[in-house]
Amino acid sequence: MIGAIIGDIVGSVYEWRRIKTKSFEFFVDQCECTDDSICTAAVADILIHDLSPAQTLQRWCREYPRGDYGGRFAEWIKMDPPRPYDSFGNGAAMRVSPAAYLNRNADLSIALAASDLVTAVTHDHPEGLKGARATVHAIWLGFQGETVVGIRAAIAETYGYDLSRSVDDIRPGYRFNEICQTTVPEAITCALESNSFEDAIRNAVSLGGDSDTLAAIAGPIAEALHGIPVGIQTEAEDGYIPKDILRIVRELYEEDCH
Repeated sequence: MIGAIIGDIVGSVYEWRRIKTKSFEFFVDQCECTDDSICTAAVADILIHDLSPAQTLQRWCREYPRGDYGGRFAEWIKMDPPRPYDSFGNGAAMRVSPAAYLNRNADLSIALAASDLVTAVTHDHPEGLKGARATVHAIWLGFQGETVVGIRAAIAETYGYDLSRSVDDIRPGYRFNEICQTTVPEAITCALESNSFEDAIRNAVSLGGDSDTLAAIAGPIAEALHGIPVGIQTEAEDGYIPKDILRIVRELYEEDCH
């Protein structure tokens, strides 16, 4: 989960100032948590405390009204009662990492059921559910110690995603988009091709797309594969993560230790 939030923070300044290079300053003053972090915290709250998915997600987002939410999701936040809207936007995948982390020692089916629970309240289109599931599946496999080759094969076979291209293959023609079909496979590739957590985030931002979301998806997969350097995590926690979100982050990791 913290991998998703750090990815969101680092990518936040490049969503509208897109770059095609891995050479950039990792944390800058303008970095901030966006809707990716807010929704990830909401999902953790839902799963830790067995709360209503729709109402809890709405509550968190209403408490952070400047979260730069997508248009249809912003309407959903105000909806009473809330109803799913057949979305296959990449928001399904950027928020779902707590489902994998909390269930990393459980059967994969339990992690995927948790993914569906928190996704279907908004992103009930098959491609939205699939994008979230693929993200959870990749994270879960990383925590099992599966190899990069094994993760790539499992995700490609299970979800039909093309993971054959390298980051360098993807980057030149990649354009900003907000759908799972052309965000999730690319973000997974950024994580699987990385040699460290930081490298995965740099891969994701360098595609020149929806940078915070790409990095929020790649980040928790890289966290499972590589871990997160203490210096990077400390800088994010001390300088960029709001207290309410940080409280849920710490509760999630403490929950896993019990």
